[in-house]
Amino acid sequence: MNWINNFVRPKIRGWLGGSSSKREVPENMWITCPESGKMVFYKDLEANLWVVPESGYHMRMPALERLKHMFDGGEYEALEFPSVTDDPLKFRDNKKYTDRLKAARAKTGRNDAIVAGAGKLDGLEAVIAVQDFEFMGGSLGMAAGEAIITAMREAVKRRAPFIFFIASGGARMQEAILSLMQMPRTTIAVQELKEAGLPYIVVLTHPTTGGVTASYAMLGDVHLAETGALIGFAGPRVIEQTIREKLPEGFQRAEYLLEHGMVDAVVTRHEMRGTISRLVRVLMHQPALAEKPERTQARTGQAEETGAAEDTAAREPSGATPADG
Repeated sequence: MNWINNFVRPKIRGWLGGSSSKREVPENMWITCPESGKMVFYKDLEANLWVVPESGYHMRMPALERLKHMFDGGEYEALEFPSVTDDPLKFRDNKKYTDRLKAARAKTGRNDAIVAGAGKLDGLEAVIAVQDFEFMGGSLGMAAGEAIITAMREAVKRRAPFIFFIASGGARMQEAILSLMQMPRTTIAVQELKEAGLPYIVVLTHPTTGGVTASYAMLGDVHLAETGALIGFAGPRVIEQTIREKLPEGFQRAEYLLEHGMVDAVVTRHEMRGTISRLVRVLMHQPALAEKPERTQARTGQAEETGAAEDTAAREPSGATPADG
């Protein structure tokens, strides 16, 4: 066995180009659709904005990819946020809070749950923030609160609309009252946007719950929701256990909330960028975008063909067609 392990296998690796040529293969090449149960190749899912092609189910979209998708050419200026004390209450349950933070930072590569950038959206300057559910469930703590306030004030400074993609399980329990204090603090920042006359567009993604829903998530000028997103304060299971009744079909889902007037529109991810761009132009009193050149050219060509057909018809005898001639 030593001969096989120490000589044969290394020799085979050498023929294949050595250990450095080992292919980097993602752990999950195929992803199961939660709705249909079908397997989807991750590259196909990524190319389709993390929407399952057949079922239309909206998987969670990476925060940085969402920013790139929204800004022109995927280019934007990343905003820097103030640093805060990591563990002000020295909290510990079955694990130290500091250890949970380290694990979340290692997993996501960022300091906390909020990422934001400033750039152009179809030619107009905008500030866009994303709440990343991958970082401790997008929970609202001191760092997230500071980041939200900083991003909103940056929008005021730039005289730009503020667009916020929200996903959260609520306030971060490890920071207790300090986390809850971020609800009124962010509400004041929203008011600063409104006093400056700047649009605040909220996009509710899956899931948006808890104290986040009870504060800045429901204070927008316009509330959009992604298809199928769960939106509410307490989760449906908690509500059912409390009232001991079965909830209606689709309760707290985006489509249900639209029917009951809680959101302004339910928009698919493929249409979200265009929808927000049009809203921004209306709210900022800017002219609508001109048609794309290729579309204009196609319509011009169609008009020329129509005009030619009309001229031909005018030259034909009454009641005749080109085939009759």
